Amino acid sequence: MPPDLPLVWREDGLPQSRLYGDVYFSSADGLAETRAVFLDGCGLPAAWTGRDRFVVGELGFGTGLNIAALLDLWRREKPAGGRLHVFSIEGHPITRDEAARALAVWPELGEAAQVLLDHWPTAARGFHRVDLPGFDATLDLAVMDVAEALSAWSGMADAWFLDGFSPALNPAMWSEEILAAVAARTAPGGRAATFTVAGAVRRALTAAGFSWEKRPGFGRKRERLEARFPGEAPAQTRPASLAIVGGGVAAAALARAGRVEGLAVTVFDADRAKASGNPAALVTPALDAGGGPRAAFPAQALARAAALYDALPEAVLARGVLRLATAPRDADRFAAVERQDLFADGEMSVLDAEAASAALGEAAAGALRMDLARVVDPAAVLAAWRGEAAAAEIARLEKVEDGWRLFDADGALLATADAVVLAAGADLSRLWPEASIRPVRGQTSWTGPVDLAVTPAAFGGYAVPTPGGGVLFGATHDRGETATELRDADHARNRQALAKGRPDLAARLADVALDGRAAVRATTPDHLPLAGAVPGAPAGLYVLGGLGGRGFATAPLLAEHVVSLMLGAPSPLPRDLAALVEPGRS
Repeated sequence: MPPDLPLVWREDGLPQSRLYGDVYFSSADGLAETRAVFLDGCGLPAAWTGRDRFVVGELGFGTGLNIAALLDLWRREKPAGGRLHVFSIEGHPITRDEAARALAVWPELGEAAQVLLDHWPTAARGFHRVDLPGFDATLDLAVMDVAEALSAWSGMADAWFLDGFSPALNPAMWSEEILAAVAARTAPGGRAATFTVAGAVRRALTAAGFSWEKRPGFGRKRERLEARFPGEAPAQTRPASLAIVGGGVAAAALARAGRVEGLAVTVFDADRAKASGNPAALVTPALDAGGGPRAAFPAQALARAAALYDALPEAVLARGVLRLATAPRDADRFAAVERQDLFADGEMSVLDAEAASAALGEAAAGALRMDLARVVDPAAVLAAWRGEAAAAEIARLEKVEDGWRLFDADGALLATADAVVLAAGADLSRLWPEASIRPVRGQTSWTGPVDLAVTPAAFGGYAVPTPGGGVLFGATHDRGETATELRDADHARNRQALAKGRPDLAARLADVALDGRAAVRATTPDHLPLAGAVPGAPAGLYVLGGLGGRGFATAPLLAEHVVSLMLGAPSPLPRDLAALVEPGRS
């Protein structure tokens, strides 16, 4: 058995931590213990009565037992229209199969356990947003050190499950510094519960500002702790309606994220022909071999995009994309990316020349296989996420006491909404003149049906299959240009780029007629998106833009971030990644 696996199975069938020598749950009855210590200990379900949103934090995700029990209770006792948000931290995640074996002891958890297992996150370091369909709930799992995770999280918990391994065996989880960080992320009137009554834990809770009391313990434990944070839970106010200006993938992702959160969404798209109009879209990350936030952001965005597109199987044209080596330094870059713990094992794989050539179907110097990369059908994504859009141009916005008013060029009022997001790509500056957007014209080329099996690949340019059995390739990149007419010269440039990156494929397509599309991408000076509140604007105005050529990779996660900001909900982005895309960054 590999020595770095966090879990071993005892002779009595209980899972035990290899690292800390402690069991994951009670030998008496782990589910009963969870219900007594954490659910009852945090006053659930009474504590969420009448709440639109309830946030639970957890130190120690483990087998997922606590969250499965919480989901089971939430679905039975949740307030009408309520949303549950769970934030859990795990430094040493176990596998889905190990969790399934552990949770199988309690078949009464049924669908609550199954939904976790069906969406079990990988061990990649970072934040994982996990969908929990059917439960009106979302889980953000932080796979990282507990101190780093607490510092990175933007939420405020109404209840905390303090379920690290024994303080005697894992004292770092229970230090004054950690419990002070918990307090800093606790809403007024929040609760906390734990199985331990160790003196160091009681003192740390007191130092952090919690009051506590001992309660009868479970099983062989005589006592447990219930703690309260001072203050009263604030009255909850949240937007009910959202207007989105734009019609492409950013608008579609926003519409999906807003509707998941119960918002009434209206999309205004003045010219639907401009919006994500290619027959295929490449979903790949901007790789950064140097690590740090600029590597972590595309890794997290790609994982989220892949999960959401895979939930739309009719939209996925291909899974897995090759990034071909085109320069001598690419071998070292690819190896550095493969080693990053931002990706789970197998999600990034370096291929030598022989393996890359076999995978591509023609000679290649080497490649990085990006297992989470996708090729998707933009029309299918927009149909599923955006739905119908109003074919109207928003010419003016006006802030009023009850939200925002949206007017057309003739001054007619088109809508009133609590919040507005500008997601109009290169057209952003029309409603936000200060936007740091730079236009870049790009033209793609594609064939009609051809008798070719095309392996998706990027090589400076890219070539991918289309829904009709054709091949899409390109694209040109002309800074500062805004014209959108098709140019034969640009088709020729795309053929030249294809010939350089995939000469065999280019030769086979040499005499095939081409169709295409020219559009203007919106980029920023630092090549990072804009996602958040519009700087200097009244409350309720947001932006999602500057996505460049990677909108299908970044928009799904960034849309959830923007919607979380407008609702005052925990963001799926750690703080350092949110700072990268903050529209007011200098």
